[in-house]
Amino acid sequence: MDVAITGIGVMAPGGLGCDAFWDRIVSGGAATRRVSLFDPTGFRCQVAAEIDFDPAAHGLTPQDWRRMDRAAQFAVVAMDEAVADSGLDLAGMDPGRVAVTVGNAVGCTTGLEEEYRVLSNDGRQWAVDHTFAVPQLYDYLVPSSIATEVAWRSGAEGPTSVVSSGCTSGIDALGYAAGLLAEGSANVVLAGSADAPISPITMACFDAIKATSTYNDDPSGACRPFDRDRRGLVLGEGAAMFVLENADDAQRRGAHVYAHILGYATRANGFHMTGLRADGREMAEAITVALNQAKLDPKDIDYVNAHGSGTKQNDRHETAAVKTSLGSRAFEIPMSSIKSMIGHSLGAIGSIEVAACALAIEHDVVPPTANLHERDPECDLDYVPLTAREQKISTALSVGSGFGGFQSAIVMAAPDKAAA
Repeated sequence: MDVAITGIGVMAPGGLGCDAFWDRIVSGGAATRRVSLFDPTGFRCQVAAEIDFDPAAHGLTPQDWRRMDRAAQFAVVAMDEAVADSGLDLAGMDPGRVAVTVGNAVGCTTGLEEEYRVLSNDGRQWAVDHTFAVPQLYDYLVPSSIATEVAWRSGAEGPTSVVSSGCTSGIDALGYAAGLLAEGSANVVLAGSADAPISPITMACFDAIKATSTYNDDPSGACRPFDRDRRGLVLGEGAAMFVLENADDAQRRGAHVYAHILGYATRANGFHMTGLRADGREMAEAITVALNQAKLDPKDIDYVNAHGSGTKQNDRHETAAVKTSLGSRAFEIPMSSIKSMIGHSLGAIGSIEVAACALAIEHDVVPPTANLHERDPECDLDYVPLTAREQKISTALSVGSGFGGFQSAIVMAAPDKAAA
């Protein structure tokens, strides 16, 4: 596997676009705040990482706003940026050789909930009147509509799909996209993920399992991965989309390459819907397989982008997995969680974290883990607390963990490293 990332587009809390996203995550400042998309009064967790988004400012028409769920809007805007960044002229390509793969965890939750509120009179009526529904309600029901919107806007007519594997969807979508290139099904894949889960129903579900932070009086400090005083994750929203090409094709056209995807693997633990084994065996196996596919050893890894959700079981689980798979080298590698700054956008976060890794390779800077003031004694690796760190990054590993037992890993390298 040798897939070149030649374009990146990011929609993330705290600043829209790839440059603003990078500035945010190297600043160490959190974009988490009290929920403003709805009234969170009465919820256990009342904070989230929201995007200040004006669809018109990003080229979407009123018809687009009505037709597309918020997640789909994020996806197409991020795709626009990625394609422009890549320098590709999609209009001049065979559309059948351009594929689309989008990761997503909770579908068009925002659109569905808004329509249900209208149809049921805010839940007061069990028997709903369908004539009050928007014509696009079916599109809100099927997550495939997100990938469809990306394909329509880009003119892509190749294989088009949604990968939905919970919180690893963003990594898994890129792994699937790399497979499409490897098997020759496409010359270019527009790949990434998008999610917009900040809605009453999603917040209520996370409240019910007590997975979210209760630092409502300290919104910017609410997400504290690996910290002794953490209380859980903070929901976020957003998207990251990439232009992926075979490395040889990118080289022939003289494209700027951010990084190469060299290895990917995923595993499932078949253990518990929300629980994790303490030893992290399945994540460790995914890391090992991804490294083997990339033909790299633990000593080659310069940075680990942690899942780092800020829950005790996850932080300890992936710490164990990294130590199992990377051995003594694990103690020497900087490892950080950007969820501390932009929240956990469920299916979108895996791709956003891959964007962070590609930019870390590009700039030779490790983003920090915000809000990490006193490390959990059971989490004993180098989590780069509070402040970004300048260092040479030739290779990066990003890991993801999701409800249902999904564990994924993806390995990236700088162009000079990949060519060595």
